Amino acid sequence: MSDLLTKLEYVTIAQNIDPPCSPFIDGKFRKGHGPEMKCLNPSNKTEITKISTANKQDVNLAVEKAREAFEDGRWARTPPAERKETLIRLCKLITRHRRELAVMESIDSGKPIQDCELIDIPEMINTIKWHAEAIDKIYDQTAPLEDNSLSIIVREPIGVVAAVLPWNFPLLMLAWKIGPALAAGCSVIVKPAEQTSLTALRVAELALESGLPRGILQILPGDGPSVGEPLGRHMHVDMVSFTGSTETGRLFLKYSAESNLKKVVLECGGKNPAIVLDDVDNINLAANHIVTGAFWNMGENCSAISRLIVHRSIKKELLHQIKLKLRDWKTGDPLDPKTRLGALIDTSHCKKVRNHLTKGALVGGKIEGAFVSPTIYEVLQNDKKNREEIFGPILSVIEVDSNEEAVHLANDTVYGLTASVFSGNTRKALRAAKEVRAGTVTINCYGEGSVCTPFGGYKQSGFGGRDKGIHAHDQYTELKTIWIDLNDPDSVED
Repeated sequence: MSDLLTKLEYVTIAQNIDPPCSPFIDGKFRKGHGPEMKCLNPSNKTEITKISTANKQDVNLAVEKAREAFEDGRWARTPPAERKETLIRLCKLITRHRRELAVMESIDSGKPIQDCELIDIPEMINTIKWHAEAIDKIYDQTAPLEDNSLSIIVREPIGVVAAVLPWNFPLLMLAWKIGPALAAGCSVIVKPAEQTSLTALRVAELALESGLPRGILQILPGDGPSVGEPLGRHMHVDMVSFTGSTETGRLFLKYSAESNLKKVVLECGGKNPAIVLDDVDNINLAANHIVTGAFWNMGENCSAISRLIVHRSIKKELLHQIKLKLRDWKTGDPLDPKTRLGALIDTSHCKKVRNHLTKGALVGGKIEGAFVSPTIYEVLQNDKKNREEIFGPILSVIEVDSNEEAVHLANDTVYGLTASVFSGNTRKALRAAKEVRAGTVTINCYGEGSVCTPFGGYKQSGFGGRDKGIHAHDQYTELKTIWIDLNDPDSVED
């Protein structure tokens, strides 16, 4: 934590922030035609600013400018090396303004400043840089044909992309979308979550400064009916990339079906298990990872460990170690660098999480304002805490008698985003990892892989593609086959 400032220094930065607060369309901030929206600090409900929001009229203008920018090739036909250099300049500008962005992110979302400083901002920069560096290193293909023909299989940018973001990782999810989409040569219209619009607007400003042409990256703050749905239904939007709830993800599939059959990529909910087998050889390590997986970012994380499936023989010792680890997880002011759990995003979400705080918690079970203490319950398989995505710092514990039962219960969910397996036996761990139906399975650790590994889910956790890695580039491109006949026309009989 040596790179962190003091709480007083962060508070001072927060007091001097003057965030952009209107839609960013065609290279400039414009007053939106939607209602004014208060931007509140989740931790104390104080007003940060008021945001001028967009509506369908602004969506139409943004799509028009994005289509114009795409068709005239000001970005799509820019040489790959030049596109790369522009995105790298953007990374340098983000690095230069990283503290401002970290504080803005913290006060806008309730996230602990140490997470913003040490995880979100560095990962955001790394993601955009990684995709930028890939621009001139992804080769197209030819196919093995007879001697008198040649085929060229090329990727072309898909066109106008709408990126619809969640509120739990505003900057990081922005990078997951715009990194590969801009690298591919697309024009991107971002709808940030209505609760967390500030940092996306600031990044758009930095993107223009970096040399990204106007119309290539546009930001439309506003709610779902006013911005999300019009983007999803727009006949000139070629693709929607959405991260958020499964319920909202279904709507984008509906909008696509009822409009132009635009491509839709969904990264949705999760009810992710940590399976601790009876032969785990380091309970202390397992406890560390489980606590991080369950309570990092206040559990407001689609890949959070929300189900602990543990063998009866080791449950008591594992829970003891978890309780010891939780003593270091301080809940409080997000701008305090010692805070590990900040505030839940808003009043509506607090109410949802509160409904799951019943009696009988092994640990925690308390909510004060927007702050929920880390909470653990021992439950039965059909308890709603074990079935529903809570999106809060609540961990359900289920005891099993065999490794087979553990895997069966892990798969007994409509979701399939991530899972973790803890075992001292490599063969058993790999067998369990193969049998669990999830997009990412970690062994003896918690995590989401890295920027170079695909991220997405099975079943109702995902649809249509993956974020991160080379696989993310594929979803922002179309494949075209160019077929060339090499026969000498003079030798062809009439």
